[in-house]
Amino acid sequence: MNESNTRQPTPERAPPTALVVDDDDFAHEVLREMLGLLGVATVHSALDGRKALKVLSGLKPQPDFLICDVFMPDMDGIEFLENLATQGYTGGIVILSGVDAQMLSLSREIAATNGLKVLGAFIKPVALQQLSNALTLPVVAL
Repeated sequence: MNESNTRQPTPERAPPTALVVDDDDFAHEVLREMLGLLGVATVHSALDGRKALKVLSGLKPQPDFLICDVFMPDMDGIEFLENLATQGYTGGIVILSGVDAQMLSLSREIAATNGLKVLGAFIKPVALQQLSNALTLPVVAL
């Protein structure tokens, strides 16, 4: 057999992981379920930006995706995104807001300007198909 015709097995890619940063417990539950339907194996949670930075500091490797609410107590989404950029987070980011489309747009612009990989910005509640498209993950289970 010719060497050039031999196919090397491709290493299995680990299922993706995510961190959800939102001060609403119900949003965590819904997003965890949606991410599970998209094949995300592990979903970490934090209730505000400060707690999320602490969670991130303990995760090796960093999660593939981060879903962040804009309006949270203590450290809001914008301040959190600025900290992420400073720390060199390289995963994909989805920004959510239940309140203000203009603030959502501003958050996306700030994140992108700071070199973060913004995959999408949506008014809550985000639909499964919107999340699937943003993360480029197919729905694997219903």
